[in-house]
Amino acid sequence: MKRALVIGASGGIGRAMLDRLDLEGIEAVGLSRSQHGLDITNEASVAEALGALEGTFDLIFVATGALRIDGAVPEKSLDMISETALLDQYRVNAIGPLLVLKHARRLLPRDRPAVVAVLSARVGSIGDNGLGGWYGYRAAKAGVNQLVHSAAIELARKYPQLCCVCLHPGTVETRFTEGYQDRHPTVSAETAARRLFEVIAALDAGKTGGFFDYSGAEIPW
Repeated sequence: MKRALVIGASGGIGRAMLDRLDLEGIEAVGLSRSQHGLDITNEASVAEALGALEGTFDLIFVATGALRIDGAVPEKSLDMISETALLDQYRVNAIGPLLVLKHARRLLPRDRPAVVAVLSARVGSIGDNGLGGWYGYRAAKAGVNQLVHSAAIELARKYPQLCCVCLHPGTVETRFTEGYQDRHPTVSAETAARRLFEVIAALDAGKTGGFFDYSGAEIPW
């Protein structure tokens, strides 16, 4: 792996992944909303930002996402459901990464192995859902899992050495998880990036379309 692209580079995991790539001696390009105006919910913005890039990338790491949007918190019951909040979750956590895939595919090499890794979350697993609640976030993450899985099937036809996957980073100590870190063991963004990089480095085309956690274990759909 010689060159990587990180989408969402200003977030906790995105920044940490840039640092990890640097430690590994890998050239990395980072894009974010705060630093580059990349709005993943706006296709014109995605097309413009990715259209300005040249060459190919051996890794495209999509670290975007949001748990709370415009003050809406994860729903504990049906009474908390909001149409606007549900749509916002889907735009940010499912549609956004797919727009990145649509416009970033031209940056993938066809003559060597490459990886597209999209951050998802274990709560997006329908088979692992034993608690309920968190309707919007769960549905959006289940959505991105399905979208990435479908894209992996299509992309394999033109990029036979590509591995396109969803990854669960665990509960990471970032602003993203503030207020929810007491529910699960947490790790620093640096640790999360190191573990995810190790998983990515072990991927091959035979695992494309999969959903894996930070240890490399497969997560049920």
